[in-house]
Amino acid sequence: MIEFYSETAFKIENTKPLSRWISKIILHENHELGELTYVFCDDEYLHKLNLQFLNHDTLTDIISFDNSLGKQIHGEVYISIERVKENASIYGVAFLEELHRVIIHGVLHFCGYQDKSEKQQEVMTGKENEALGLRTFI
Repeated sequence: MIEFYSETAFKIENTKPLSRWISKIILHENHELGELTYVFCDDEYLHKLNLQFLNHDTLTDIISFDNSLGKQIHGEVYISIERVKENASIYGVAFLEELHRVIIHGVLHFCGYQDKSEKQQEVMTGKENEALGLRTFI
C-alpha cells in the first residue's frame, strides 16, 4: 500500500497511476511492496527532521526512513516541495519531472542503492533515469 500526505498546501495529483508506477519499479528491482508513505512538506519541516534524526544541519530535498523487511519494501519518504521546485529550476527540468525523480529516489534507496560516493551516484542516477523512462501516466 502506498499513501500520500501533505504538511503543506501542496496536493499530489494522479495518485493511482503514480502508485502503479512506484509499484512497477519496486517489482522491476525484484522487491515487493509493503507499506510506503510519502509526506510532502516544506524546507523547515524537513530541516527539523534532518537535525533530529540525522544530525545534519542542512537543507535537503528528501529524507527516507527504511523499515523494509528483506525484499518487502516498508518506509517513509519525506520530500521538500520547496527544494524540488528549486532543483527543477537549477537543472532546467519541469517540476513534475524532478518530483518523480525524487519520489523514485527514495524507493531506490529502499531497494539497496546508495549515493554516498561518485560511483554510487552514477548508478543511482542511471536507475532514476531508467525508472522515469518506465512512466506511462504522463
